[in-house]
Amino acid sequence: MTMTKSKRGRYTLEFKQEAARLVESGQSMAAAARSLGLVEQTLGNWVREHRAGTLKGATSKPVVSAEQMENSRLGAELARVTMERDILGKATAFFAKGQR
Repeated sequence: MTMTKSKRGRYTLEFKQEAARLVESGQSMAAAARSLGLVEQTLGNWVREHRAGTLKGATSKPVVSAEQMENSRLGAELARVTMERDILGKATAFFAKGQR
């Protein structure tokens, strides 16, 4: 089995701030990282740096475009709404059994 070295992502300050805001708005670290395609530890570092006011973006040409940022935000929102729908579906089934 051969392991390939993954390319290190470079993200703009705006992308990192938006990712940190997802966590601060109540989304779990794991869910936010998964929806953004990040490693949870990386997102945790960004959140910590954002809270400390030391968050910095990539200094070279941004690799993450505005469209990619919006897609990531929408993906995170979709994941949250899907989770809420699943919870409501399970609650409905649970209470429907109790009516019998």
